[in-house]
Amino acid sequence: MPIIRSLIHDMRSRSRRVVQDGSSMAEPVTDGLKQSSWANMPQELLREVLLRIENSESSWPPRKSVVACAGVCRSWREITKEIVKPPEVSAKITFPISVKQPGPRDNLLQCFIKRNRSSQTYYLFLSLTSALADDGKFLLAAHKCRRPTCTDYVISLNADDMSNGSYTYIGKLRSNFLGTKFTIYDGQPPHAGAKLSKSRSSRLVNLKQVSPRVPTGNYPVAHISYELNVLGSRGPRRMNCVMDSIPVSAIEPGGVAPTQTDFSLSNIDVFPSFPFFRSKSKHMEKSESGPLGEQKDGVLVLRNKSPRWHEQLQCWCLNFHGRVTVASVKNFQLVASPENGVAGPEHEKIILQFGKVGKDLFTMDYRYPISAFQAFAICLSSFDTKIACE
Repeated sequence: MPIIRSLIHDMRSRSRRVVQDGSSMAEPVTDGLKQSSWANMPQELLREVLLRIENSESSWPPRKSVVACAGVCRSWREITKEIVKPPEVSAKITFPISVKQPGPRDNLLQCFIKRNRSSQTYYLFLSLTSALADDGKFLLAAHKCRRPTCTDYVISLNADDMSNGSYTYIGKLRSNFLGTKFTIYDGQPPHAGAKLSKSRSSRLVNLKQVSPRVPTGNYPVAHISYELNVLGSRGPRRMNCVMDSIPVSAIEPGGVAPTQTDFSLSNIDVFPSFPFFRSKSKHMEKSESGPLGEQKDGVLVLRNKSPRWHEQLQCWCLNFHGRVTVASVKNFQLVASPENGVAGPEHEKIILQFGKVGKDLFTMDYRYPISAFQAFAICLSSFDTKIACE
């Protein structure tokens, strides 16, 4: 173990130097490490060392040691990619690409959202403890941009750079004028055959594209709609989410959902650590799907779980299992909507829940088959003012 501790310390220092070097790219650093003692370790010993680090550093912030190991050289990177499993299997978020991959199958991954009213920004964090408020591990940020006919929430990997033309742009949420209908756009194709949205923002993104290998733009992956409350009846909002990029069969036993395995090369040129974040495994290869148009079944539709009226409390109630403490019209739980009205056990599982715990603090828990990015975008739609729906 002393050898592993020494290795982790060395890798962390190298990782910091790579980040500090900024746009000097990862390859020169990798070339410089070719002759290092770490790069020349025997494959069997290297795999054993990386396995021990992966097993011992299971949570953040210690888990940054795993990321540091992936930045040593090509051989370390390839073995780390094989060892580190996606969130669907490991229930862990390790690399940035993890936010675009489906969550765990067996449990909800606990996160929280912080809102900054003055700057109209929202920050998604991974919960590090069971407490409702902790420091958290930063995952994503979004900035609200009001336009004459719609509202955009631009989502980025960088809390300090949230714009459509940024290299850290990964997608956005767009609403209609009334704030009753929303579209989630992914910054890169969610699956083979995905159609690019032709819009001005797509052209802005493409202006900064460096490599044509992975087209960067806006690909519609989900549509969210809130029912109009024309009668003014009491009760929570009613919402439907049509997940255009996820087949309905994904929630069935053995079902699979499209899984992105890396970011486009245009992102890599600015973030030298991004090449280390391509955690593709055999399981992920199995999970990749073709165009949904070629699937025989339809797409997954999510609906909010109906609450019950509590006579003593005189309010609508849902069981959030202690994860929500403040009553709000924004609170919701989403489950899969059954086809043809026939509900099975898979339609009882909560896929996403969102609720208020403080003035500007909200919990967000999600699971397979949606990703952290998709869950975050759905939750952002709840922040938008919807006078016609309340």
